[in-house]
Amino acid sequence: MMADLATKAHEADVTVWVGKAGIGAVVDELSDQLQERDVVKVKFLRSSRGGTDTDELAAELATEANADLYETRGNTAVYTR
Repeated sequence: MMADLATKAHEADVTVWVGKAGIGAVVDELSDQLQERDVVKVKFLRSSRGGTDTDELAAELATEANADLYETRGNTAVYTR
């Protein structure tokens, strides 16, 4: 199962971008996409980060969207349900 998830995470395209509006603007979108697919990749643009790092924002978004944070790499995070 984990190897399968790792493959899906690697092959997934970014479908959600977090910009200057912050994570609040994408919570519903992430939740909706997780209803339809196993993994969703989110890119955190520089304008969204301000003084926080991607790991912090990714964890906060996971909490808000009631999703599981699978991994973060650079400015990209992968979520599952």
